[in-house]
Amino acid sequence: MYLAKHHQTGASLIEVLVAILLLSFGMLALGSMLSFAVQAPKLSILRTAAVNIANSHVERIRANPEGFAKADGTGGSYAASLHDTSWSNTQITASNQCTYPDCTAQTVATMDIEDTRMAIRRQLPAGDMVTKCSTTPCIKTSYGELWVIWKEPSTVSLLSSSSDNCPSELTSSYYGTEPPRCLYIRFKVE
Repeated sequence: MYLAKHHQTGASLIEVLVAILLLSFGMLALGSMLSFAVQAPKLSILRTAAVNIANSHVERIRANPEGFAKADGTGGSYAASLHDTSWSNTQITASNQCTYPDCTAQTVATMDIEDTRMAIRRQLPAGDMVTKCSTTPCIKTSYGELWVIWKEPSTVSLLSSSSDNCPSELTSSYYGTEPPRCLYIRFKVE
């Protein structure tokens, strides 16, 4: 009886190594996509908080335009974040709490500004705000501009470049190497 020689079929060691290499590239791509999927909701949460705070502050300005016209002594502009170069997460405490009947439109506006800044600092990392008015003083027919500014964690900021519309006064001397995120809202005071 004659025994036929059978060639062994199957994968060689080189073929297995190439398959493992291709599989590892796929896993790396999947890993980076997974990290983005984990960080994207955090971006959305920060942006949503900024929108809600900005809308609330605009409504406060519209409810008390006379008070906001002089609330900070600059004719309607408030730019505390431009003076806070530390961009810290330190909580802001209210210094002006008016009590009835001693409240004026100006003290209520000052209290509203402090309340909004405290809410921003509580909900956004190292956050603050800048407001401007098209006229001095800010009157009912004026247009206002509001920026809510915050620093995203370094892991989140790597995912997206900042194409935000930040105020022109906000330069790298204020925020350092990583630009902040800015939410810009233009509104009519009336």
